[in-house]
Amino acid sequence: MSEPAGIALLGCGNIAKPYLDDLLRYSSVRVIGAFDLNQERAQELMSPIEGTVYASLEDLLQDDRIDIVVNLSIHHAHFETTRQCLSAGKHVHSEKPLALNASGAFTLTQLAEERGLRLGSSPFSWMSPANQALWSVVRSGQLGTIRMVYAEVNWDMIESWHPNPAPFYQVGPLWDVGVYPITLATTMFGPVRRVQSIGSILKPDRTTKDGKPFEVGKSDWNVSVMDFESGQRMRLTTSFYTGPSHQRALFEVHGDLGTVAVKDWLNADAEVSVCMRGGSFTDVPFEKTGAYFRWGLAVVDLAEAIREGRPHRATGAQAAHLVEILEAAETSMPTGRTIDVRSSFQPPAPIERPFEVKA
Repeated sequence: MSEPAGIALLGCGNIAKPYLDDLLRYSSVRVIGAFDLNQERAQELMSPIEGTVYASLEDLLQDDRIDIVVNLSIHHAHFETTRQCLSAGKHVHSEKPLALNASGAFTLTQLAEERGLRLGSSPFSWMSPANQALWSVVRSGQLGTIRMVYAEVNWDMIESWHPNPAPFYQVGPLWDVGVYPITLATTMFGPVRRVQSIGSILKPDRTTKDGKPFEVGKSDWNVSVMDFESGQRMRLTTSFYTGPSHQRALFEVHGDLGTVAVKDWLNADAEVSVCMRGGSFTDVPFEKTGAYFRWGLAVVDLAEAIREGRPHRATGAQAAHLVEILEAAETSMPTGRTIDVRSSFQPPAPIERPFEVKA
């Protein structure tokens, strides 16, 4: 592709506008249109840019202007809609999770490979400047042998801010937000080989912002321990219950000689600090973005990778490995026994330069 990659948004819910607003910044992509089962929502999203509003997913997939479909549908629709897009010859970036079971995730990666297409997936928060700064400290070797990672995902009650919280509780916090620090850790340390997890439903009965009751379908709190092929061990806590907390999104990497931490793994400009044993924490300098989160990063990297003929960074293979990790944690929860993880992937390259934005 010599021209900007044509982008279509599939699903126009809560995160579609942040995706759109950020994608409009970059010169390597061009947002052409969107489809949502709720046509009014798609029209509202596309109106400011006079984008195409498709009557159906089939209409979107028949548009030759579309190179990449950004799949922002609900969790339960990811597998089938991504399968349809790949089958129609479109590259895909999917929101997380790639699928709700490992079998489905590996089916999608195999289909993309067979069709000669690119499959990308969230999470990609590891691509942010703060997490890249943390990773640079890890790669420098100054922490010595790294043996332990601590990660926190204390996401409050989703119904306090989201208009449609029930689907989040049907998949649970591990699948919805635990995926962020797991992807950050696997990016730095490679595949996970064993998982042990416990979980429970702390608050079974919930109410939406407009007063409608709903039930929690999966654990709204859990703790997982993951052993990496490269020797590290991670403890991850996830919750859809915890209120205000100093440990909302903390991520710490501990080595024999010191520790590096990011205060908020989702915040692109979060504080990153390093502490050698016996010393005190000092800030790690890096260039800030001026935004809490850059939603377009993985899509832009995908478009540039296709154009440059290089691997893209947020791959379907890593996302499928992530789904197997999550499935292993679910299997472990009732008994707490350790479950093996067998898949693998090629870890991505660090971000060496900022993506080109429009003048």
